[in-house]
Amino acid sequence: MGSMCLLHASLTEYVLLFGTAIDTGGHSGRYWAEIYDTIISGTFRQWKEGTTRSEIYYPGDTIVHQAGEATSVQWSAGTWMVEYGRGFVPSTLAFALADTLFSTQDFITLFYTLRAYTKGLLLEVNAFFSTLGC
Repeated sequence: MGSMCLLHASLTEYVLLFGTAIDTGGHSGRYWAEIYDTIISGTFRQWKEGTTRSEIYYPGDTIVHQAGEATSVQWSAGTWMVEYGRGFVPSTLAFALADTLFSTQDFITLFYTLRAYTKGLLLEVNAFFSTLGC
């Protein structure tokens, strides 16, 4: 369980704030994008596949999730971070929204998430055509 605030979104990159008020964890997902998480507060624990021990990150640390990499992740209560993703962003949406579709069935949050991403894409398209003088 976490909360996010999308600050920028396009087909090739995004920036968001992510955090949780409770201890939580799960699977990182495996994307066609690199993801950079910079911890603002709290702790972030990551266990990379193929290893036998986890790493703990603290405020000021940046964690890099390489494209195609999968890890186990865990956040302590009160963890907040800035996340920057670069690559094929739609590849991140399927995993990010799968729990909403198949488990929680929280379609209101699904609507809000897709609406925010669509607004970001439309702003990007508008900016692109503005540079062309259209």
